[in-house]
Amino acid sequence: MKKFRKVLDGLTTSSPGGTIGSPSCGSAAGTPTAAPTPKEIDVQETLVSENFQLCKTVRHGFPYQPTALAFDPVQKLLAIGSRSGGVRILGRPGVDCYCQHESGSAVLQLQFLINEGALVTACADDTLHLWNLRQRRPAVLHSLKFNRERVTFCHLPFQSKWLYVGTERGNTHIVNIESFILSGYVIMWNKAIELSTKTHPGPVVHLSDSPKDEGKLLIGFESGTIVQWDLRAKKADFRIYYDEAIHSVSWHHEGKQFMCSHSDGSLTLWNLRNTSKPFQVTFPHGKIQKDGRKESCKPILKVDYKTSRSSEPFVIFSGGLSYDKAGRRPALTIMHGKAITVLEMDYPIVEFMTLCETPYNNEVQEPYAVVVLLEKDLIVVDLTQSNYPVFENPYPMDIHESPVTCTAYFADCPPDIIPILYSIGAKHKKTGYSQKEWPVGGGTWTLGSHTYPEIIITGHADGSIKFWDASAITLQMLYKMKTSKAFEKPKPGEGRAAELLEEDPFAVQMVSWCPQSRVFCVVGISAHIILYRFSKYDANTQIVSLEVRLQCESEDVITPSDNENNPCFSEPGSHSPQSHQQHAASPGSGTSEGVKDSIPCLKVKDRVVRVPPGYQAELVIQLLWADGEPPQQISSLDINSAYGLLAFGNCNGLAVVDYLQKTILLCMSTLDLYGAADPYQRLTRSPRRNRQSTSGLTELSDNQQSVDMERSKSPTSVHYPTSLHNDPRILPEPVASLRASHCSPVFYLLDNVKGPGRKLSLPTDLKTDLDHVNGHCTSPTSQPCSAGKPRIPVGPEGPRLARRGPGRPPFRKAQSAACMEISLPVSHTEGYASRRAMLQQLHGVTMYSHDEHHTTSPYCWSERESRENSFSRSRSSSVSSIDRDTKEAVTTLQFGESFARKSDALPTPCLWVGTSLGVVLVIPMSIPTDQEERMEEPVTIGPSGAVLMLKGSVLRFGFLDCLGALVQSPYEVWRDPNAPEDPERPRRRKLVHFSPSSSQDACGEGHLAVLCSERQAKVFLMPSQSCLFVHNITEASFVLRADVVSVCNSVCLACFCANGHVMTLSLPSLRPLMDVNYLPLTDMRIARTFCFTNGGQALYLSSPTEIQRITYIQEMCDNLQDMLGELFTPIETPEAQNRGFLKGFFGGNAHNFDREELFGEAAAGKASRSLAQHIPGQAGVEGMKVAASGAVGELARARIALDERGQRLGELEERTALMMTSAETFSKHAHELMLKCKDKKWYQF
Repeated sequence: MKKFRKVLDGLTTSSPGGTIGSPSCGSAAGTPTAAPTPKEIDVQETLVSENFQLCKTVRHGFPYQPTALAFDPVQKLLAIGSRSGGVRILGRPGVDCYCQHESGSAVLQLQFLINEGALVTACADDTLHLWNLRQRRPAVLHSLKFNRERVTFCHLPFQSKWLYVGTERGNTHIVNIESFILSGYVIMWNKAIELSTKTHPGPVVHLSDSPKDEGKLLIGFESGTIVQWDLRAKKADFRIYYDEAIHSVSWHHEGKQFMCSHSDGSLTLWNLRNTSKPFQVTFPHGKIQKDGRKESCKPILKVDYKTSRSSEPFVIFSGGLSYDKAGRRPALTIMHGKAITVLEMDYPIVEFMTLCETPYNNEVQEPYAVVVLLEKDLIVVDLTQSNYPVFENPYPMDIHESPVTCTAYFADCPPDIIPILYSIGAKHKKTGYSQKEWPVGGGTWTLGSHTYPEIIITGHADGSIKFWDASAITLQMLYKMKTSKAFEKPKPGEGRAAELLEEDPFAVQMVSWCPQSRVFCVVGISAHIILYRFSKYDANTQIVSLEVRLQCESEDVITPSDNENNPCFSEPGSHSPQSHQQHAASPGSGTSEGVKDSIPCLKVKDRVVRVPPGYQAELVIQLLWADGEPPQQISSLDINSAYGLLAFGNCNGLAVVDYLQKTILLCMSTLDLYGAADPYQRLTRSPRRNRQSTSGLTELSDNQQSVDMERSKSPTSVHYPTSLHNDPRILPEPVASLRASHCSPVFYLLDNVKGPGRKLSLPTDLKTDLDHVNGHCTSPTSQPCSAGKPRIPVGPEGPRLARRGPGRPPFRKAQSAACMEISLPVSHTEGYASRRAMLQQLHGVTMYSHDEHHTTSPYCWSERESRENSFSRSRSSSVSSIDRDTKEAVTTLQFGESFARKSDALPTPCLWVGTSLGVVLVIPMSIPTDQEERMEEPVTIGPSGAVLMLKGSVLRFGFLDCLGALVQSPYEVWRDPNAPEDPERPRRRKLVHFSPSSSQDACGEGHLAVLCSERQAKVFLMPSQSCLFVHNITEASFVLRADVVSVCNSVCLACFCANGHVMTLSLPSLRPLMDVNYLPLTDMRIARTFCFTNGGQALYLSSPTEIQRITYIQEMCDNLQDMLGELFTPIETPEAQNRGFLKGFFGGNAHNFDREELFGEAAAGKASRSLAQHIPGQAGVEGMKVAASGAVGELARARIALDERGQRLGELEERTALMMTSAETFSKHAHELMLKCKDKKWYQF
């Protein structure tokens, strides 16, 4: 018989209270129990710390706040620099590389070393960097830091190793690219201009070498001065002084003309034969007014002057539009001959670049496309067609089309789901794109061997949902749907709808998706849930609407006599949430006093509508207004296709819906769920806190500061409106951490709204952990706040919200997870508490704490358990009791086969409920198994079974069998609801169950339940409810995301903490495997969008426009090099065209210019050491040159070198053979001559 072994490894690393049988592992009722004897479970834990390593994999999306653009015309690579110091290098689809400067300084300019596999970046900290692109992950080879001058412009001529650098002082320096050392050759500004000039010419804004002669450098100064500098003679050939400031200069390819763009919206064309005045001056968008004057125009920021063999030259510029037209969009103008085309853009133009056939500036350019970098988009215009169509962008640049409000990540999906979603999504793609191939096609990428289907889902502020194919570290849009189509469009003046016209009422808060059954559920910000079914056929359908009153009602006036010893929920009929299955009132209805009641926030379409193939709305559930107060946002959601049930909760309670029968099964407050098993001793309300005066509030609400100052004194000294945020009888709603159940919820910045009949609709998805928020006390048991500081407004909209009319819902415009750019500094004096306070203030909600100030004195376990799970950080004697009116939010839900009671012999369908008080409830359900009965017989929900306790708000559940394998929730196999009926084969539901006892013949019945909260994790053995393992995850921080994931053919618990740590714990022993301080939580966007998935991967929104994917397993880190694309591919540089004898004779001596002889140390000397500091790469210059080359690039270059060597050897062999033949002939003739002259005397010659 196999020998069992006890898995007790994790207990030694847990806290003192985390041993088996310790008091922290209480029974269901919260009373002391005997130490449970752990069941001998046979779990072979295979995961060790060597299996884990954290690293970034790939970044998707549009570069946030772009600043610079560059293109390699030979390698066909595109580089984009950003304000945060990032550089994105793009090639063919799959070739997408992200680099980051360590300094984080903005990238000012980018310069490719064309066809050399290198890139020069100029940053705002006046540092130049040389990046090696001959490896899959580029690295910096050299850096050059300017100390005394600020870099303004750089220019690198084609096939040159000398970089021209212009500065703010007007000087021009020259840098050797190979050594990254300054040359002693400097063009000083006072030498470039005439001595008689009394003013400084300004910073250098342009540098370029003449196409006619590389020894002539054109320097443009901001003031309007242009100088052509003869590099050999070290003097100016000519100087141009123009009245208008210069923004850019562009040469004609023959080198006889150049064009300038100016700040007055004009273009000037200059001929080198006569530089005293411009050859031509044009105002492309400046019309002549009635008084004969030109209308003023905006500056032309950049101009490109490109020639073509078959047509007139192209003049392309940005800006230059007239000032008089308000609201005019940014535009790119293309002048081709006499035709002028204005392309209006959706966003301001950051930079544009014309793509040409040749890299040589002295040849006919032949432009074929224009890359336009906008603030929030990247487009490429086809110049070869007269209507200038745009290319279809193959990169996922439209993630932020509407601000991202939630994310979800699914790895190892069913293989058929991606092709189906793509085929349906392809039918709705836009048309009108250019038929030509995407011009940025550099690099190579192959599908790696370690690939499996992955899908990322993003929810957006406009209510749209996007499905993305994320397989093989790429990202491609599959399918897009709009949740707003289920509702009527709000019309002006239509009651409630008029108030939401300027808001985002359809913003997606969270999503839940079952890939196997293809059932999809969306939670919106207006407290609504939409259930979707997938179908390959279009259909005529009518959406069923259910309305739920999940709102705890409050008394109008409470006196001490009424209130004494009268708990809030003593009358369930009047105080419990209520449900309505029919429309109780239209959106514009209300009571006689005008208070909105029993109406939803949105109006569902009540007619039959035609829906296309894809996801089709079947059911809409909406929470109702109650007593003039909007419904609280939904904080948790779970759906199970096998059961046909949907459960959701918020700070008021829990509701369960049968979506097959379209009925509401359960709708009650969290407190009512406990029954007699309430683990907390809840006190009655203090009568003193309920003495209120409406008039007093009205007077105070006009003065924001007076209210804040009064509020900071004591929770009993000022009247509060009847809302969760301010009611002294009700603790502010416990709000869960950014929960990791299926998705990431959306959050909104909400200010305190004061006034009668207003209730703040608070987000219920961020764990809140302090009592002192916004300068006032929120816990009835807490001490008065110190110093009486006035509340700092969260944002500039505070006064605007305070001026809303009566009954105006306090929704604020959807602030997505992408939109949050709020820094959270860590105070060195206040420590961690100030950081949490900042987190609270960010959301305008209060944060409860699970007693972070434990005393060291010993006390009985029941007192400790109560303190660990209390919501007050107060040190008062009443810390272990909670007000009877405490709002206990439902923070996580999960359906599954489990044991609700200790006496259960077989697993049954259960709903696991986690709350913000750290309580876990297991609710059993009875579901008919027969298909006909399931559609007719009601589902019965029993009273709460097990009640388990954790420290902190509950985040996640996971179930393992007694062998340690992950138990999946049961699901229904997908069948098309609109497929044609087959009379011979009637459609029946096919269910797949994963019973926790199916593989445990040796271990008997039961399973393991993994429970994770924001503070600790516990593993319980069901049905005995014995706590086997406890691990306190963090004491100084709190967990934001947690998930039970499959990695390396095993299971672990992955956690992401607010202090930036990413942790993994073994299961079931909860042994720490990895703890990496990955990133500081500088803004809340990361916290809101961070989510784990199977296969050791995770993602988060690194900026409002970009998704960053990471891995935390060693295997994927090792294989990452093979999965990434190759940036550099060996390509032969195109040969320059033969200029001909006459052109070469009369075109100057451009080819005789030797920069090395002019700029080298021998001729120019050394530059001043104090001017710039050279910083070598991390591994040294020579070491980096060798190590920086990727294996493929190294082999390719070696192969080319061998071919060249072989060719040279062949030529050498031929020459050697000719020399040998010549030598033999010479030897023969010499021998003949010797024989002829051998017998002759000297006088015979």
